[in-house]
Amino acid sequence: MTHCFNRRIGQPAWQVVRFATVLFLVIHVMIIPDSFAATGIPVGSSTSQPAPRLHLVGDSTMADKTNLAYPERGWGMLLRQFMLPQLTIINHAANGRSTLRFLNEGRWQLLVSDVSAGDYVLIQFGHNDQKQDDPARYAAADGLYQELLTRFIVELRAKKAIPLLATSICRRSFNSQGALENNLHAYAEAMRLVAKRTQTPLFDLQQLSCGDLQQLGPERSQAYFIQVPAGLYALFPDGKVDNTHLSTQGATWIAQHFVRELKRQQHPLAQYIWRELL
Repeated sequence: MTHCFNRRIGQPAWQVVRFATVLFLVIHVMIIPDSFAATGIPVGSSTSQPAPRLHLVGDSTMADKTNLAYPERGWGMLLRQFMLPQLTIINHAANGRSTLRFLNEGRWQLLVSDVSAGDYVLIQFGHNDQKQDDPARYAAADGLYQELLTRFIVELRAKKAIPLLATSICRRSFNSQGALENNLHAYAEAMRLVAKRTQTPLFDLQQLSCGDLQQLGPERSQAYFIQVPAGLYALFPDGKVDNTHLSTQGATWIAQHFVRELKRQQHPLAQYIWRELL
């Protein structure tokens, strides 16, 4: 193509410059589609610095779901829709896990071996830690639960990773008078103590979600949790009412709370927020 720029004898200089300018604009227009991610977000719109990774560690309320035909979603799935693609989000959360089970299955060790200096790791447990009838998962709020959270924090900092804590989200549990019953309060309070003692950033998703549920009440809060009618799903031929696990709306609701807390706390990850509304 270089021969196109060679000035012929007698050709005015302004014509050469004009031709080069037009050619540059045509090439630039042709490559514009490659400068945008598949989401439509302009590449490079957040920061020129290399982005860290955000690891998510927790239970089913946070986990990715493989059966997309069923309406359950973890809020970690929806978090990606709020963040710029420069931030890599790795979701290690898994159904039915507590701090104890996550450790004993080797999941925690695998994560620690993978984290790099500067990575963020957000930890949210509590729902399964309270299951006293299951020794494989039970971790008392005033004992082992705090010990394991502290261990996780120490091991991450030894790798120069950055731990973050999030209290477990609220269950949709109302009494006969329509008042919300918070049966995870002890675990949220235990995590607050660990966060204060270890000076770890805390995202109090329980306080935020319980406040919303109390305000919404039993009827209006249904849309955030799993409510499926009979005759649709083979696993639940009679339908199912699940007041722990989140619908798409519910997962969006919790992810939005986390995003807004990043902004409110002026956290470094806030620079990777794309939007607050889907």
